[in-house]
Amino acid sequence: MALNGKVATESAPSSLNEETKGEYRPPFGGSDESKVPEDFIWSEKFEASELLPVLDVPTIDLEKFMSGDKSYVEEATRLVDEACRQHGIFFVVNHGVDMEMMGRVHDCMNEFFTMPLDVKQRAKRRVGESYGYTNSFFGRFANNLPWKETFSLRCVAAQNSSAAHDYVLDTLGSSFSHHGKAYQECGIALNQLGMKIVELLGLSLGVSREYFKNFYEDNDSILRLNYYPTCDKPEVVLGTGPHTDPTSVTLLHQDPVSGLQVCSNDQWYSIPPNPEAFVINIGDTFTSLTNGIYKGCIHRAVVNSMNARKSLAFFLCPSHDKVVRAPEELVEKSPPRKYPDYKWPMLLEMTQKRYRPDCNTLEAFKTWVKDGKALDTGSTITAPSA
Repeated sequence: MALNGKVATESAPSSLNEETKGEYRPPFGGSDESKVPEDFIWSEKFEASELLPVLDVPTIDLEKFMSGDKSYVEEATRLVDEACRQHGIFFVVNHGVDMEMMGRVHDCMNEFFTMPLDVKQRAKRRVGESYGYTNSFFGRFANNLPWKETFSLRCVAAQNSSAAHDYVLDTLGSSFSHHGKAYQECGIALNQLGMKIVELLGLSLGVSREYFKNFYEDNDSILRLNYYPTCDKPEVVLGTGPHTDPTSVTLLHQDPVSGLQVCSNDQWYSIPPNPEAFVINIGDTFTSLTNGIYKGCIHRAVVNSMNARKSLAFFLCPSHDKVVRAPEELVEKSPPRKYPDYKWPMLLEMTQKRYRPDCNTLEAFKTWVKDGKALDTGSTITAPSA
């Protein structure tokens, strides 16, 4: 639970059956934890450091923005516009999300990730799928494995959808019902926050505040729980390698342990955690919708030898039938039209089955579409026009 606005770091008492109890065993290595398996070691060009300068990121008071205060709206949209053109990241506070609810979600994360591996693998994520539990993406990647575990859930904006809760019950069982309820409640709250964010982004871009809200109102999004265990040699591994998110807009909540880093102008910076704030970063799909005006945020996650780290990410995604196409007024600001028309499942398929997301995912996708390799998705492709 959350106490005095802080996210608790100890798990709440559990009602799980005794059969799920057991000593936690990291799934990454053998009996000698001081030796990092070769598949997890990244080359020197990716070497990261915990000691980096802090990036100057604007903090937006969403309550003031939503109040309609004209002077603050102008200031907030200016700051967001500058940040999204430069590096694609900003913070929001006074966002309306219940932090006690977020505390319960973090309690459930603590409980889930400290379960024995065989329990977590009841929800094992299959290769090519977007939902479920995975550790280090064995079977999906051949090397440079990420030093992390994840649990991903579908969050559908449709009224009365209980996709997250149902998935937890179907895979993990009724003893995890409180987890399913917590994740479902969180998904609903972050969907509501996402609608405020896209209003802010719309005004920052100079389109109506309703434009992107209407586009995403029936979104089909992803809630992902991330767990980064400690490592005795953190300098040779990465929790997540450098990449942009293929999705639209990411709403990230961090626990008090540092680890998020962002690249701006070819320099890496640290993003210190603030449990009262959400980190907002631009993804590739939203870059497409802005015709490249807003940059996808290049980021990575580092680990340390002292404290495990957790974060929760809500990846806002359009519904599967929406065509991703920048509005004409944004193309006129940055001609010509730079990206093909596509539907989100096309980009999702490439990044799940054919291409490991990195800092060049969107350009690789353009080539993939141009070469006709996306045609087997059954989606209509339209080449970009001036």
